[in-house]
Amino acid sequence: MNTKKTIIYSLLILLVGAGVTVVIFNTEPKAQRAGATRKTAMLVDVTPAQKGTYEPVVTAMGTVEPSKEIVLSPRVSGQVISRSEAFTPGGYVRQGEVLVQIDPADYRNALHRARSDLRQAEADLSIEMGRQNVAQQDYQLLNENLSSEQEKLILREPQLNSARSRVEAARASVEQAKLDLDRTSLEAPFDAHILSRNVNVGSQVSPGNNLGRLVGIDTYWVEATVPLSKLRWLTFPNDSETQGSPVRVRNRSAWTAGEYREGYLYKLVGALEDRTRMARVLVSVPDPLAHEKENSDKPALMIGSFVETNIQARPLSDVVRLSRDHVRKDETVWVMEDEKLRIHDVDITFRDEQYAYITDGLEEGEQVVTTNLTTVVDGASLRVAADTTDGDRTAPENMR
Repeated sequence: MNTKKTIIYSLLILLVGAGVTVVIFNTEPKAQRAGATRKTAMLVDVTPAQKGTYEPVVTAMGTVEPSKEIVLSPRVSGQVISRSEAFTPGGYVRQGEVLVQIDPADYRNALHRARSDLRQAEADLSIEMGRQNVAQQDYQLLNENLSSEQEKLILREPQLNSARSRVEAARASVEQAKLDLDRTSLEAPFDAHILSRNVNVGSQVSPGNNLGRLVGIDTYWVEATVPLSKLRWLTFPNDSETQGSPVRVRNRSAWTAGEYREGYLYKLVGALEDRTRMARVLVSVPDPLAHEKENSDKPALMIGSFVETNIQARPLSDVVRLSRDHVRKDETVWVMEDEKLRIHDVDITFRDEQYAYITDGLEEGEQVVTTNLTTVVDGASLRVAADTTDGDRTAPENMR
């Protein structure tokens, strides 16, 4: 009997709950869309277009490399008897400084022998010239007419020419011996920075051996790649007396913010870069290691480092400079005219890393919309931030 009562009470509770639920859903108030759908002018920021003359910047990445580089090699063989203390990796040497001295003893002896041979050859020539004088007198006493060939033999002309040849050969031997003796001293061909050294006192060297690697410190190059479309805006020197477009070189990974080195465009390499198919240009940077007093507070370039070059292009006249972020799809610009959105097609003559330079489609003073809109319709109503009032807080249409 208790079980039946429990079941009945449970069913009654369920029925009552279901009834209450139905009543609640049937009497729920319905939400009304009122002011939220009211269309308002889109809130935007604008900036006036300004025409002028600007100097855009072409940004290109490049690698630092030496403008002068040699592998120091001897031209004579022998044992190294001395080496300059500056001739060590990281060292600096001046032009004409002796880096390596090869034992000159054998070459001095060779020079002495060559000079002795020259004196002997000159003595033989003098003797032969005396014999020729005697032959000339004898020939005149004969008073006979001989052929030119017989006359040359009688006057000992072949012997005289042979003696003269021996003198010339002996003189050449002396000059060669002098050269070989001078070549036992290996000098720096220019002011240089030593990158490597492969020789020491006691080393036996031969012609062609790699004794070390030297690079000039007067100038480094930065080989950078530039799009072909930008080349017509760059200036390259026509001779050694002029300079190309000014360039600022930055190493953002190694130098502090704001540090840079100044250089100029030097040459246009006559071949495209293999992978990117862009033009290769050389930027010349004087005093790259900051040895000069005026550059002592500037960072030094390091060979092989990857750097950024900012190349100043030719001036652009009567153009509007606009941030690249404000140039829209298909080279269009949004303009606010009479509180309406207008979409202008523009002609862009040049783009750099920050700006687009517009020659047509945008006039002086026109209000360029800088706000990114999700709904873009030509003729849509616009309002600027200064037009907003406290009594109108409805979200603009482009934000809903």
